[in-house]
Amino acid sequence: MNIKTLSFGCRLNALECEKISKMLSSVIDTAVLVNTCSVTGEAERQCAQTVRRISRENPNVVIFVTGCGATRNPGLFASIPNCFVIDNKDKMNLQVYIAALQSTNMNVKNSKIDVFKDTESKLSKKFVQVQNGCNHDCTYCVTRLLRGPNVSFSYEDILQDVKSAIDKGFYEIVLTGVDTASYLRIENGKPFLLADLCEKLLNDTPEIKHFRLSSIDPASPEVPKIINLMKKDSRFMPHLHLSMQSGSDTILKSMRRRHNSNKLRELISLANKDINVTFSADIICGFPGETEDLFQETAQMVKDMNLIHVHAFPYSPRPGTVAAQMPNQINRSVSKQRVKIIDNIAKENLKQFMKQQIGKKVSVLVEEDNIGRTPDDINIRIIGKQIQNKTICDVKITDIENNAFVGTVI
Repeated sequence: MNIKTLSFGCRLNALECEKISKMLSSVIDTAVLVNTCSVTGEAERQCAQTVRRISRENPNVVIFVTGCGATRNPGLFASIPNCFVIDNKDKMNLQVYIAALQSTNMNVKNSKIDVFKDTESKLSKKFVQVQNGCNHDCTYCVTRLLRGPNVSFSYEDILQDVKSAIDKGFYEIVLTGVDTASYLRIENGKPFLLADLCEKLLNDTPEIKHFRLSSIDPASPEVPKIINLMKKDSRFMPHLHLSMQSGSDTILKSMRRRHNSNKLRELISLANKDINVTFSADIICGFPGETEDLFQETAQMVKDMNLIHVHAFPYSPRPGTVAAQMPNQINRSVSKQRVKIIDNIAKENLKQFMKQQIGKKVSVLVEEDNIGRTPDDINIRIIGKQIQNKTICDVKITDIENNAFVGTVI
């Protein structure tokens, strides 16, 4: 099989690429699969630019383009030579790919990929998808329009994916989805929610050594349950990435987010009780109507929550969303400056947190070349003999170097 994949945006896109390429291998030997993103206009532009380059460098190779960018703006990709656009709703339907192949005059059996940057993941953790889609109506978000409503996968299918990962030597499992917090199935007439799923997986697969969630909505009533589960089972890493977006109640309301600043402070209180749970978060800067005072509320919240990692990005109006039509749009240069301010606060938070960890013992997942990840999702360089990838070992933190820990195996 010579099916090359390239994913943009969320980790879910990369996971879907794995599934689709495996499915395609039954009908074609050589192809390129690109899973696009549409979270911002810049993301779409970069996707199209990359696909054009791949097409130019590989003129005889079929290129399947799917994902949110291709679904929202199919014409942007359909005009590129050798490209077949696959809508999100059809991306897991093999017959749609077969129909596309049957419609081309290309000699797909003798095609050859001439130039392609190897994007094969070298991560030692395994991401497992538990749901797709979203039922909420945040005013800025185009993803929910392109992914459809929430669909939660069966426990049996998820357990099978987890066991398959363990069989392949992955002992850190990360659950992911479009809106993971909304996971819901009915089991024996009762709701089976995200915390239930996590607890059952940990009970049914004792081989799991590290367990994480990729991201979670802070408004979900599942979050306190998840934090309590972290206290109960040490394999559940004490770190959560929150889709926070803002720390200002005014902006959160305008975004139609379902949490407020009080909810965030409640999580801080709960997370600092009995065990120390650290947080990272997504922050949108320059949302319509975000005055300097309102932005400072977000900046203060980033400080108060001691967010050690922040994915801050300037607001990008997406066609078809409510926010794109809102008054008081913020100049992009102002938004970018605010991103820098948030990034600097997070860097200082991380610096202070890391200083407090020197001398402590942590359980580390080794990913590559003796570089690993701590429970708080911070890089650590392990000094000493070479350690096999995917190994989980206890490490004593001895120093800090280039925003990463340095340590030795205990």
